[in-house]
Amino acid sequence: MKRITIIILFFAATGKLSAQQLQTSAFYELQGVIHNPSLAGVGEHDFIGANYRTQWSSLDDAPKTVTVFGSFNLPKHKMGISGNVFNDKTGPTSRTGISLSVAKHILFKDNSTLSLGIENRFQQFSINTAKLAETLGNDPAIGNKNNSFKYDAGFGISYTNDRLQLGASVAQLLQTKQNNYTGSLVRNQEARLYRHYYMHGSYKMNLDETSTVTPSFLIIYLPNATTEYNFAAKYRLENVFSASVGISATGNANVGAGLNLTKNIVMDYAFNIYNNPSDISNSYTNAHEFMLRYFFRN
Repeated sequence: MKRITIIILFFAATGKLSAQQLQTSAFYELQGVIHNPSLAGVGEHDFIGANYRTQWSSLDDAPKTVTVFGSFNLPKHKMGISGNVFNDKTGPTSRTGISLSVAKHILFKDNSTLSLGIENRFQQFSINTAKLAETLGNDPAIGNKNNSFKYDAGFGISYTNDRLQLGASVAQLLQTKQNNYTGSLVRNQEARLYRHYYMHGSYKMNLDETSTVTPSFLIIYLPNATTEYNFAAKYRLENVFSASVGISATGNANVGAGLNLTKNIVMDYAFNIYNNPSDISNSYTNAHEFMLRYFFRN
């Protein structure tokens, strides 16, 4: 079983199962700066937060992601800045890095904002080749380089008003080569960081003076992978709690809840149920996600 687990996790991490190279979240509408750099400083309040996500939780060395992020508005300069530090670990592979973004805000008289943002991403990839060799043998595809440090960039655009937000972005724009093999064998292809394209939107509807419902969507496209279509809806009672439900086109689903611990601190939890892939074991196909945010309120 351990051998099968390592093989599954290795190929999932390296994209052999048409997986994404970048982490995502059930809370995509709450931490949009991770997907779209133009959202830096866009929003009612500045904030910092931390997110922890564990997937396939019953498997040994299952994927785990930790992210610390923040977003700040610089109104005097009509700009915003954001950043996140992340560690994404899947079995014998891990990805650790930092992302820094800056956005230019174009303000309109109706309090809406058109924003353009750029991202700088620095990340280190690590592969435990010894752990893989124990189960996969001496395979040149594994490589013989344990660590690599890469830089890439991203770009995004968004429009936000009191109710509506629409945006699009691209990550890993430069498609930096990622090569763990340093031998003399001739290769037909070289691994690289593939571009990830995102489209997202949300619309806030007031139910009464204190409660709202916000439907949202996130579409993720990258070459050699299935396009992801995610839809969600969140009910929020102002300064008290929130509840959400989401589903993807492949049948994956999640439910979530949030609670205002204080005027400035909000805690959220989401439970994900994976319908695809479903060929491992039903007991493995779930994920838990926790998020804590602190808002700087005047």
